[in-house]
Amino acid sequence: MEQQKERRRGRRPLIRMLVAVVILGLLGGSFVVGTNLYVGLSTREKIYDLDDAQSLKADCILILGCGLRRDGYPSQMLRDRLDVGIEAYHMGISDKILMSGDHGSPNYDEVNAMKDYAISKGVPSEAIFMDHAGFSTYESMVRAKEIFACRTVVIVTQNYHLYRAIYNAEAMGMEAYGIHSNLRSYARQKWFSLREAAARTKDFLFCIIRPEPTYLGEAIPIFGNGDVTNDR
Repeated sequence: MEQQKERRRGRRPLIRMLVAVVILGLLGGSFVVGTNLYVGLSTREKIYDLDDAQSLKADCILILGCGLRRDGYPSQMLRDRLDVGIEAYHMGISDKILMSGDHGSPNYDEVNAMKDYAISKGVPSEAIFMDHAGFSTYESMVRAKEIFACRTVVIVTQNYHLYRAIYNAEAMGMEAYGIHSNLRSYARQKWFSLREAAARTKDFLFCIIRPEPTYLGEAIPIFGNGDVTNDR
């Protein structure tokens, strides 16, 4: 009898630990679901199809980087963003395009690849600004406001990503709208959507804590000549 009591007493700390883990897991899961719902519901009315975006006007069309092929050419997903953003430019939504992406090393340069692509589609070089330090959606929005002095932005990316991008932009004090670039079905979309759920929660917290981006620097107002951002 005494041995059974001892065993029960020995199990109690383990049971308490398991209960605590379950409770923490439920609370964490609820927080992720809650932040995703909040970010989505607060921004969904600001997402447009390209055909419905004629009335939008902005300081710039902000196209977010999304990876390059091994040969340095924009990935399919990035080309779709570029094609929609370039069409928005030709529609007159803005006379400036801001390419924001990863140029963190000499061997990886999203923004020059994006600019070269846009020039090949008829966009003048001086209309294209490059943010060489847009290492994340959050950093792209901080820098759009603090470095490029944007007040109103029309963001172009895939639909699943637009909710977070618009939320971040508004948290930085900009007026923001989005045009989705869903031109096809994408491989690994389920993985992208799962990762995005975690990223929305992360950026929800970042917009409260406001960590500094990797780089800031001197202001380069979007209202000037985009060639000042050229590095080659």
